[in-house]
Amino acid sequence: MTSRSLRSVALSIILAWGWKRAGIALLAGAASSLAMAPFNAWPVLFITFPVVVWLIDGAAAGKMRGIPAAAMAGWWFGFGYFVPGLYWIGYAFLVDAQTFAWLLPAAICGLPAYLALFTAIGFALARLLWTKDASRIFALAASLTIGEWLRGHVLTGFPWNAFGYALTEPLALAQSASLVGLWGLTFITVAIFASPAVLIDGRSRTQRPWLAPALALVLLVVMGAYGMARLSRTPTQLVANVKLRIMQPNLSQDTRFNYSAKADVMSRYLALSDRATGPQNSGVGAANILIWPESAFPFFLSREPDAMAQIANLLPKGTVLVTGAVRPPDAPLGVRITQAYNSIYVIDHDGSILSTYDKLHLVPFGEYLPFQSFMEKIGFQQLTKVHGGFIPGTRRKPMDIPGAPRMLPLICYEAVFPDDITTRNDRPGWIVNLTNDGWFGISTGPYQHLQQSRVRAIEEGLPLVRAANTGISVVVDPVGRVIARLDLGVEGVLDSGLPAAISPTVYSKIGDIPAAMFVALAIIFAVRRRTPVRH
Repeated sequence: MTSRSLRSVALSIILAWGWKRAGIALLAGAASSLAMAPFNAWPVLFITFPVVVWLIDGAAAGKMRGIPAAAMAGWWFGFGYFVPGLYWIGYAFLVDAQTFAWLLPAAICGLPAYLALFTAIGFALARLLWTKDASRIFALAASLTIGEWLRGHVLTGFPWNAFGYALTEPLALAQSASLVGLWGLTFITVAIFASPAVLIDGRSRTQRPWLAPALALVLLVVMGAYGMARLSRTPTQLVANVKLRIMQPNLSQDTRFNYSAKADVMSRYLALSDRATGPQNSGVGAANILIWPESAFPFFLSREPDAMAQIANLLPKGTVLVTGAVRPPDAPLGVRITQAYNSIYVIDHDGSILSTYDKLHLVPFGEYLPFQSFMEKIGFQQLTKVHGGFIPGTRRKPMDIPGAPRMLPLICYEAVFPDDITTRNDRPGWIVNLTNDGWFGISTGPYQHLQQSRVRAIEEGLPLVRAANTGISVVVDPVGRVIARLDLGVEGVLDSGLPAAISPTVYSKIGDIPAAMFVALAIIFAVRRRTPVRH
């Protein structure tokens, strides 16, 4: 594209108004979702993020324009981004279609509409800081990073598909997460991909319009080179004498929550867990840690002595089971259970429970309802149908595993929160993520979940072991290499060694300080460069 034609396209976007402007923002947002897993088509952002810059350029000063116009463009961009990126959430409402299907439109459109508010905040803040030269790229990067951070924290947060994940594939680019974390990557992502927008600037606005995109390409190359060097000098090393077996049952959701299927579920788990996969893996006896997925049973495991006895009979001496299970609160037998914990158990070969972890970060509307009692009185219930909702745990702590390093337990989407993983004074040796992505069918959701979980391993320098009901179950080393995998929709077992942790990363030591510095410096720079504009 010639410089003249690029200016013509940019001018048509800058001058667009009304529904045309909304449509441009919507399409740009939708195209941007292709940068996420499983497509990972991140070069598309070199087209869509300059559109963002030009939309904010076009939020001309005047009555009811300026900041409000930028915010509206941001909302349409966000809505376009989140609908195709999160459509798979609708599958969960079809598991029990008779009860929940009527909520499908709200799930597919309502959540994106809410999340788009944070994109609108980012656009509005960018307009507030806007300049007339290339420094507006930094204003945009800082503002969208703030908006994304807020999305990851407000009302318990939902940082799914944060913009920074665009630079986590290929794996070499993802290594920068060990330095700056997800929010630092988000700032870098916006700055890099928005930079071509300044190519339309005349010399009166930007002395060297080519400099910003040139520096962006240099930064991409530097990130890739750093990543390749880090990967080459960090070969996968295994913990001695630790052998894992992950069981992926591929059970349908209606079976997993049906007590009458108790015998069939246990029979399937036991047979699958002891399945031979080769001469060196003749059954569960070849492993010393057996791992089952989240909420594995359609009953309270600790209150079913026959199920505990079956587990004890399965496990040879020296083998422990790590499994998800719904755990009742402490109460005498016979007392009606009105609430429960979503938990992880570590069970020894004799059937004794060595330790438990209760999920801290519960899923709104999935595991509990806001204003639970009131919502239940008017007829609403969360997807898991646990009366009263799940109870959150009190704290995250590493769990002791006989014969293995201490493990950090994460249940389901707890793995997508970058600054809520480990305590810096109690570093574990590995991360275990038990999940049930069967809610979301054969869709893009499980691939996105895996991508985000893998970034946690890179950020922390810890191996990740992931057991999912329907997939994707993986073993990931501390720099993000997938060394063993069971794909989506597959029944089977996965045998693997346990990768060893590496030295604590920069991110694991100082957290989001680099990202905060990027944002602060960018705002200061933009403010100092800013030519006064009306809002």
